[in-house]
Formats: sequence, structure tokens, C-alpha cells
Amino acid sequence: MTPLWAIRILFLSLCTMAGFAISQSEEYITISHNGIYGMFIGFGFGGLLIAVDEMLKSFSLRAFSAITFGLLLGTCVAMLIDKSGLFDAASPNAADLQQRWLIRLGLFLSFSYIGIILAMRSNKEDFSLIIPYVRFSPQNKPDNLLLLDTSVIIDGRIADLIEAKFIEGLIIVPRFVLKELQQVADSADPIRRARGRRGLEMLNRIQRNTTNEVRIHDGDFPEEKEVDNKLVRLARNLNARLLTNDYNLSKIAELQKVNYVNIHEIAKALKVILLPGEMLQLKIAREGKDKGQGIGYMPDGTMVVIAGGQPHVGFQAEVQVQSLLQTGAGIIVFADLKNVSEYKTETTFITK
Repeated sequence: MTPLWAIRILFLSLCTMAGFAISQSEEYITISHNGIYGMFIGFGFGGLLIAVDEMLKSFSLRAFSAITFGLLLGTCVAMLIDKSGLFDAASPNAADLQQRWLIRLGLFLSFSYIGIILAMRSNKEDFSLIIPYVRFSPQNKPDNLLLLDTSVIIDGRIADLIEAKFIEGLIIVPRFVLKELQQVADSADPIRRARGRRGLEMLNRIQRNTTNEVRIHDGDFPEEKEVDNKLVRLARNLNARLLTNDYNLSKIAELQKVNYVNIHEIAKALKVILLPGEMLQLKIAREGKDKGQGIGYMPDGTMVVIAGGQPHVGFQAEVQVQSLLQTGAGIIVFADLKNVSEYKTETTFITK
């Protein structure tokens, strides 16, 4: 039995006992079987409240606050209309008074409903327009909020950065991003399905880390159809930094003055800077296109073309950097062979 159900059973027992106690008052003592009726009514009242509690289990504190604010706003508008003098000309007879009471009741119910619906559909920006200079944020809110999009989760390098303690802060994963990941994982296309499943695995890996707290955020913008637009608006509302691999999303965030980080740009900035004349230790992995050339790879995946390396494929070698060539795919390093190990190694580098 969970602690919640233990509390519910205790509450139901107290309601039943309260119903029996009320039935023993002098007003009800003359009623036959008043004790049984009182216990039954108390039990029913407690059961009704527990049923309402069960129906509202997915009801968040934010929604409750919005409904309270909307109800208060709608009631104020209805009260202003009621006190405006529109009903002062009504005759004092009973029929007209009853009609006026029904009209007032309709006003309060209508404007309260409209206020609740508008409050539920609104976001923090709308509240700040109504109540300027007031920000609805907890005092212990961390300064560094990191909002992840779908592409950066699927990429997986963000998990390495978090585990390396390179990124610190509260990780925010919107529920609409999680839904998009699930849709990709359920896709009929095997490539998309593999990407979606990788994204879910990376997300589980991020949640298992003990350095950064991970939260699923329920905020959504139903009027926005594109996930990118939802991400930009949510990042602005939360004052969070958006982490992405999407070039187009980066440009949209930049145009709308939203703080963002593109993981591809971080990877480019962390590339090893080589200068002509430097010595490298690497394995000659395969033959090159030109005669006598060998190809090796640095740990970050940078390709090294080694002059005279073809006869030594599979051996660990010491090479000297001669020049570098910048291409659209990255940097290609050209080097000369200086020294070769006597033993052939089976270690291979994973190329990117």
C-alpha cells in the first residue's frame, strides 16, 4: 500500500466517524437508524472527495493557479457589469427580482468560465502584460537552464559533455520534444526509427547522470505548429539557453534574441590545432588514393594523409605535419613518415 492510499483510507475513516458524530446531535437523535445514516453520508462524502482527487491527479499547481486567477478575473468583470446600474430600472416585484437574479447568475458563470479558459490558454508573457513588473518565478530557480531539442538528443554528444562536467545546469526536456522522439522511434522508416531509438537511449543516459538534474517540462504552445517555434518561445519564457544541432533553429533563435549553443560549433572550436612541423603518433589505417600514400586518423576523426605510408598499413607510426587543407567536410592533414613501430597493432580508430 502506498502512503497516498494510507492517507486516503485514514481520511475516509475520519469522514465516516464525523458523519456518525453529527448524527448523534439532538437535532437528529429522533430519526430511526440515525447513526447508520450518518456513517453512510460521511463515508459517501469522503469517497466523493477521493474520487475527485483521483480525477485531478494530473492537474498541476500551475493549472490550479491559472484557474484561480481566471475565476477571479471573470468574477470581477461580472461584478463590474452588475454594479454598472443596468439593472436599477427593474421593478421591485418578485418576478423581476427573480429574473434579475438569474441574469446575474448567468453573468458570473459566463465570465468566470471565459476567465478560466483564457487563463489556461495563456503563458507567462500574457500574465506579465496584465501584471507588469511581476515575474512568476521561484526564488531558488537556478540561473543556468539548458533546453534540449530533438536533434541534440539524437546526436548524443551532449551526453558526453554532461558526463565530462563540461556543461552544468538544470537540463530541461520539453514534453513535446519527448513526444517527437517517440514518433520518430515509431516511424516505419528504419533509419528514422533507429535515430529515434538512439535519441531515447541518449535521453535515458542523460537522466542517469548524477551531475545535472533533468526535468520534463509540460509547457506547450498549441497555437504553434512547428516544434522549432515552440522551442524558441519556451526558451524565451524560461530565460533558458537552447542547445541544438539544427542550423536553421540556431538562426531563428539568433534572430529572436534567444540565447543558444550549437553543438557543431563547440566541436569545431575544440578541434586540435596543428602547425607544420609538429609530430604525431597514429596508426596507418589504410592505403591512400595516390601511390605510396597511407591514411591515418586522429582521435577526433581528422584524416591524415601520410606520404610513404602505404607499405606500413596497420603499423603505428610517427609522422611530421607538413600542411593542412580546409575542406567543406573538415581539415585534412598532410604529413611525412618519420618512424614506424616494429610491431603491427590491431587497434583501430573509429572514423567520423
